[in-house]
Amino acid sequence: MMRLSFAMTAIEIQNPRHFLTAPVRLVAIGVAITLASVAGAMAQEALFDTKAEQALMVEDQTGTILYAKSPDTLIEPAALAKLMTMEVVFHELKTGKITPATQYTVSENAWRTGGAPSGGSTMFAKLKSSISVGDLIQGVIVQSANDGCIILAEGIAGSEPKFAEMMNARARELGLKNSTFVNSTGLPDPKQRVSLTDLVTLARHIKKEYPEYYRTYAQDNFTWNNIFQRNRNPLLRLDIGADGMGTGYTEQSGYGLVGSTERNGRRYIAALSGLASDKERAEEAKRIFEWAYQAFEEIGIFAEGETIGEASVFGGVKSGVALMAHEKISLLVPVANRDRLKAHVVYQGPLVAPIKADQEVGILRIWIGDDLVQETPVYTAEAVESGDLKKRSLDAVLELTTGWVRQLKF
Repeated sequence: MMRLSFAMTAIEIQNPRHFLTAPVRLVAIGVAITLASVAGAMAQEALFDTKAEQALMVEDQTGTILYAKSPDTLIEPAALAKLMTMEVVFHELKTGKITPATQYTVSENAWRTGGAPSGGSTMFAKLKSSISVGDLIQGVIVQSANDGCIILAEGIAGSEPKFAEMMNARARELGLKNSTFVNSTGLPDPKQRVSLTDLVTLARHIKKEYPEYYRTYAQDNFTWNNIFQRNRNPLLRLDIGADGMGTGYTEQSGYGLVGSTERNGRRYIAALSGLASDKERAEEAKRIFEWAYQAFEEIGIFAEGETIGEASVFGGVKSGVALMAHEKISLLVPVANRDRLKAHVVYQGPLVAPIKADQEVGILRIWIGDDLVQETPVYTAEAVESGDLKKRSLDAVLELTTGWVRQLKF
């Protein structure tokens, strides 16, 4: 049995058009390309700035980061924590553990903490009444109802602390690395913190995985207990193609928002925090979306199924295997302020035969300036069977003469 360990390296190829149109032999762990004619999106400070203390703007289809301002700073989420609450509820619905018709009872805790006596955002649920999950979802999304959140949390998990454990477990599963949830409502707690990076990741996930429930975020109003309330998201009334998602406010973090808009087939998702008023929040949100629509254009990097590069193979009938992505790879870049773009295919290698076709083996990372703006998994384009003893011996000699394989044991 062989045991292999490898170092990570990278090679830069100076002829980008050759790289884009023909297979390129990779003799190490990574490859980089330089496209001098495309734009540097992160020369963004000269193009746009916002009054928000933290901000993040992402184009949804390509995943391109268009604007970032302290997006990983931890803040109080306020009502934006309800995005995580809804993800847990949607997941429970998708896995069949509950249905929209499932009924939950309004406890005294839900009524006092989040209902009419609380003075906060509420759907005015009556004490000891029963409400369906479908109505509770509308109350939470449209009215930002704290009582609706607590009723769902208690109904699903038995208590709000237990539900918060579910929120954190799902957050880790979804790759939300820096956020911690303590309750379902977002009511202030010193331990409850999120980052805008995590909120945008969560928003994109909800839009993709739960389209039938995501539509509720665009609902203009909801009447419950004979009380009519409008959706609190100011973007829905600004004629910019908005259809989600939510707002929040705490004294410490100021006014915040996660918004999603679509125009001409292109969707942008943004998160803002640290604004001074609800008026300023609406104005800055509109500004960043309008800027994004006007300031960027899409360029194709690789067509669907196009060879991105070739990974080295140890002990196979072939010494390399072509790499490709499952989908077209494109990127949004600024119309002005053109700069350098670099892409690295990074994999742990050489790959050891046998290798299956369509096996995920690495990541294509695209950088603009010093900023990582997109990551895409890459897969083997074909299978590579194990070679004979002669081929494996030649590979061992290659290790001795070039250091290709850092450690080889039989």
